[in-house]
Amino acid sequence: MAIAASTLPHSYSAAFPYSFTHSKNPNFQPPTVLGICSKGPRSYCPLFRPIIIKNAATKPAKSPAEEDWKVKREYLLKKRVRSVDVKEALRLQQENGFVILDVRPSAEFKEAHPPGAINVQIYRLIKEWTAWDIARRAAFAFFGIFSGTEENPDFIQDVESKLDKSAKIIVACQFGGTMRPSQNLPEGQQSRSLIAAYLLVLNGYANVFHLDGGLYTWFKEALPVASEE
Repeated sequence: MAIAASTLPHSYSAAFPYSFTHSKNPNFQPPTVLGICSKGPRSYCPLFRPIIIKNAATKPAKSPAEEDWKVKREYLLKKRVRSVDVKEALRLQQENGFVILDVRPSAEFKEAHPPGAINVQIYRLIKEWTAWDIARRAAFAFFGIFSGTEENPDFIQDVESKLDKSAKIIVACQFGGTMRPSQNLPEGQQSRSLIAAYLLVLNGYANVFHLDGGLYTWFKEALPVASEE
């Protein structure tokens, strides 16, 4: 009996949004699955079938947050969204009235965050029980993850309830991502905070900055930290 590998097709990988992976690597590629064949390697076995879930549910239409990173990056650059390091962010917060918008899950925010920061999570634990959501829960559980997340559909509405369109905002997540090209990442690296920044400028927020290095760097630099019990 042979075991052959097959990469998940696009229709299946849609069930694994980037929030399935570590937030530092939102461009994570879908994992490889195994198929079993009693007649030898895949190339010699017409009966080979990869182990996949088919027709479990219909995926909802793509949201703006799911737009290709290349498109989001170009729009952020067009709107002149600038990245600032953590010390510059602290200065802007203290001296220029900027608000740090922490888009991490609420549990992470409560544990530690910059003083005065506002939390609106861009991804949340899966809440609904539609056929699509059940399929996604099963997909997460298959890989031993029982706290799968989904896009927060109320993200912009939640932000609007706390910050008006003229607010000066620095968007922050754990690792930050980057719009800067490099040899290994010619289009930079997508992140939750950059996705949030994209949604904000798309919805009329004009003064949006991005925290370079993320809150990981903020904590590493021993800048002021608050928590909620």
